[in-house]
Order: sequence, then C-alpha cells, then structure tokens
Amino acid sequence: MREKEIEKILTAEVKKLGGVAYKWVSPGNGGVPDRIVVFPGRAPVFVELKSDAGRLSTLQEMQIRRLKELGQKVYVARGIDGVGQFFRENGFEETSKALDYKYGL
Repeated sequence: MREKEIEKILTAEVKKLGGVAYKWVSPGNGGVPDRIVVFPGRAPVFVELKSDAGRLSTLQEMQIRRLKELGQKVYVARGIDGVGQFFRENGFEETSKALDYKYGL
C-alpha cells in the first residue's frame, strides 16, 4: 500500500475517534513528520508514515531525534500494520482490531 493511502486511512480513523490529524508542512524545516495527531484530552503525537518498504531519510531521522530530545512523542508507522500498532499503543485497541480485520492482517 502506498504512503498516500496509509495517510488517508490514519486521518479517517483519527477523525472517527474525535481527533484531528493535521498535515504538517514546515517551510524551511524539511523532514518533519507527516502528521500531528491530536486526540481529545491528550498531548499531540507526531506521526511519520511510510509504506512497508519505505525508509526514513537522514533529514527525517534528524527531525525525529530533535523532536524526541524536546520531549515530544514521535511515531513512525510502517504500512497499515504500523497504523494499527499506532492506535493500539495509544489505547485504541478496537480501532487497531478493525484495521486488522479490514485489511486482513
């Protein structure tokens, strides 16, 4: 599955849970994560999405490291399985199970 499709699924599922998944574009700061996910009553989470075979660039690794050093939660989701893990690790087990079922994981 392509990264663009994975991003669309993440955004739709976050919205179903009452949250938002802002597309992050930061002029002059290449390599920032794709999305800033905000669930109701929780701190934001930065999410970098990759296809199953996708790799982080050196610039992306640097930006992720910088955010983590600032005490921010950053998650790299690889493929639809990674999106499911993201939801599971953030306390949304039912969403994760629904994705597993829908995409045959």
